[in-house]
Amino acid sequence: MSVLVVGLSHKSASLDVLERAVVSGDALGKLLRDVSQAPSVAGAFVVSTCNRAEVYAEVDKFHAGVSAICDLVARHSGIPLGELTPHLYVHYEDRAVQHLLAVACGLESMVLGESQILGQVRKALGTAREQGTLSRPLGELGTLALHTAKRAHAETGIDRAGASLVTVGIEAALGTVPGGRDGQPALAGLGVLVVGAGSMSSLAATTAARMGAGRIVVANRSPGRAGKLAAAVGGTAIDMAGLAGAIAAADLVITCTGATGTVISTDLVAQALGARAAAAAPAAGRPLFLLDLALPRDVQPEVAGLPGVSLLGLDALGHRSAPGLPGVALREADVAAVRAIVAEEFAARVSAVHAARVAPTVVALRAKAATVVDAEMARLAGRLQPEGHRTLQEVERAMRRVVDKLLHAPTVRVKELAGSPGGDSYEDALRVLFDLDPAVIAAVTMADGAAVETDDDAVQAGNVAAETAAGEDDT
Repeated sequence: MSVLVVGLSHKSASLDVLERAVVSGDALGKLLRDVSQAPSVAGAFVVSTCNRAEVYAEVDKFHAGVSAICDLVARHSGIPLGELTPHLYVHYEDRAVQHLLAVACGLESMVLGESQILGQVRKALGTAREQGTLSRPLGELGTLALHTAKRAHAETGIDRAGASLVTVGIEAALGTVPGGRDGQPALAGLGVLVVGAGSMSSLAATTAARMGAGRIVVANRSPGRAGKLAAAVGGTAIDMAGLAGAIAAADLVITCTGATGTVISTDLVAQALGARAAAAAPAAGRPLFLLDLALPRDVQPEVAGLPGVSLLGLDALGHRSAPGLPGVALREADVAAVRAIVAEEFAARVSAVHAARVAPTVVALRAKAATVVDAEMARLAGRLQPEGHRTLQEVERAMRRVVDKLLHAPTVRVKELAGSPGGDSYEDALRVLFDLDPAVIAAVTMADGAAVETDDDAVQAGNVAAETAAGEDDT
C-alpha cells in the first residue's frame, strides 16, 4: 500500500475555487467515508483549511486511487470534474510524505511558517479517527508530521519568520488605519470588532489585545461564546443584531465565521457608515478596514467599493507576503532550518521502512539459529549426567552469546544496506547463504514480524513463525 495525496491550495486555485471546494462538518464526514470505501483505498483523512483542501489516502493502485478521489472531490464540492482538474495536484509515495511534513510545518501556507496549520492537521487526523477512516499507516504518518512540525517550531525561529494570518492582516491594516506610530502600540486607541468566536476569531481578539487595541467588541450568534471570548480580552460581547452599530464604532473589523453565506453585506456596511457619520462617532472621519479571514467569505466583495472602506481577504495574503504588506520579512535561515528538519525526519522514515522490509528475513535467520542451538542443547542434555545441569546452562548461555555475536554484524548491516541501490540483493544473499525457508519468512511477514524491535522478541516471533510454516507444510 502507498500514500497518495490529491488536493488544491492557494498555489493552484483561486479563492473562488477554494471557496467552493472546502468541506466541513457533515460534508467532511461523508467525503471521508466515500473515499475510504472507494476501490483501491484502505484509509483516508482530509486537511481542509482556509487555503487548502487535500485528501490523503492509503491506496494499492495509483491510477484507480487518483480517479476515485478526483471524482469524489468533484461530486462533494459540486464543481464539474473538467473544471476542477486543472487546479488539482497529485503527490505519491515519498513525495506525498514530504508534502505532508512540509504542510504541517507551515512551509506550504499562505503565510510561510504560520503555526495554525499544526492544529488543523491534528484536527484532520482526529476527525478521520472518529469516522473510522484513519488506517494505521496513515495514523503513523500523521504522528510523524505532527512530531516534525513540533520540532520545527521548537528548534528554529520559524515562528518569527511566519506570523499568523491574523497578524499579517492586521499589519496590512496598519497601512490604512492610524496607529503604531511614535512608539505607541500598533492598535493604540482604535476600536476592533471581531465577528465570530471560533479558534481564528479567538486568535484575532487575542492578537488585537496584545497590539494595544483601545476597545474590543466580539459579535457572535452564540452569546455565551461571545461573552467568554470578550471576557478573556477585556472586551464587550454583542449579538449579531447589533452588528451594524458595532461596525459604525469600529476602525478595524476582523471576521472569521463558519457561515456558508455572506455575514457582512454592502447594505449593512453602508448603513453602518451612515450611522457613523450621523452620530459623530469616535471613528467618524477615519477609514474603516475590514479583514475577512473566512472561507467561504464573510464579507460581500462589493463592500470594497464604498467610500472610506478598505477590504482585505485571503486572496490578498500571498505565500510569503502580499505586495505592500509591511513587517513580514522572512528569515531565510529559519526556513532553511525547517527544511533541514523535514529532510532529516523523512530520511529517518525511509530508513525505517527499508529496515522493516528486510526484518522478516532477519527474524527468520535468528529463528533458524535459535533452532540449531536448541537441537544441539537437546543432544548434549542426553549425554550429561543429571548433576551436570548447571554446566548445561552455562554451555547454553555461551552458545547463544556466540550466535548473537556472529549474527549481529550481518543483520545490522543488511538493514543499513536495504535502502541503498540494489538493496534487495543483500537480503537475497542472506537468504541464500543461510538457506532460509521462504515459508518462514512469509509467515513472519503475515504475522507483522517486521514490527519486532528486540533480538529476543525477534527470535521468539521467528520460532512461532517457523512452527506456523511447518504446520502449513504438513497439511
